[in-house]
Amino acid sequence: MIRGGLALLCLGVSGSVSLFAQAGNQQAVPLPILARQYHDGEKIAYTINCLNHSRSKTEEYEARAEGVASKDQAGIFVENFAWTDLQVNDQQVRLSNASRAFREPLSLAPGSKLAISDLSKVQPGLIGPITDLLTFYADVKIAMNQKGLTRAGDHAYVNFARPNSWADGTRVIVGEDSIDFAIMLQSIDPAAQTATLVVRHVPPEQPQLKLPARWMATPVGASQNNWVQVEKTSDGKYVAGVGQETFDVEIKLALASGRILSATMDNPVEVMERVCTDAALTACGDPERYSIRRQITLRADPTPAQGPSK
Repeated sequence: MIRGGLALLCLGVSGSVSLFAQAGNQQAVPLPILARQYHDGEKIAYTINCLNHSRSKTEEYEARAEGVASKDQAGIFVENFAWTDLQVNDQQVRLSNASRAFREPLSLAPGSKLAISDLSKVQPGLIGPITDLLTFYADVKIAMNQKGLTRAGDHAYVNFARPNSWADGTRVIVGEDSIDFAIMLQSIDPAAQTATLVVRHVPPEQPQLKLPARWMATPVGASQNNWVQVEKTSDGKYVAGVGQETFDVEIKLALASGRILSATMDNPVEVMERVCTDAALTACGDPERYSIRRQITLRADPTPAQGPSK
């Protein structure tokens, strides 16, 4: 299995939450909280690590992304990330020219949207890091869109349900999840100038997955299935899985800039899987049940002297 899932895509911003400060006897002035402040040429770098506990083995990756903020044609700031390093199971992976040329545009600016880039040309080992970084940005972006998150302990629930895809069209033929968001502004630290978000991705009452086979409708867990993946193997077979997925995400932000400083993600999936010999997934073996658990950490790194080309 390549992916445990993906967070909300195609997000817009309709506002930001605020904190009110008192200056003497003057009227309270709103100060932005959970709002991204960009400047042209700003450099950003992250290292992301993942432990993927599958049915039979544990795999891991470490990858580094370097980005530069600049305005797009609409005048909106975008962080364009290049992936510069990749290790899989402690082995350095040589990045192809196409993988080095790939740019992942991410933005937390008002009016911006997030979406998966074309993954068909990048190496399979980069798909996890690319989509995991997008997941963290998507969680922050949806939190920034919640006007009710103004004090530590405030909660918001976002009904979304629409499917998100991480399929690359070659190896992963189908890869979708459907989730809602339970968000909490866990803490605000004025001394450290940080805010901590907790975002839980939970199954919707009515997931909107496109299940390619009728047998996939049988619930694997206590709720309806909200995760599906079909992977084509080298011998022409199809490994088809369906199940229940959740995420628990914690993200620390810098109050002054809104930049992500660090983040963690715990992503378990309860899976029912069958190996099929046809693309329609009708000629399949007996189902097998197992668990996947992906644990991801993200940290901001010192920025390089020279950022990647835009």
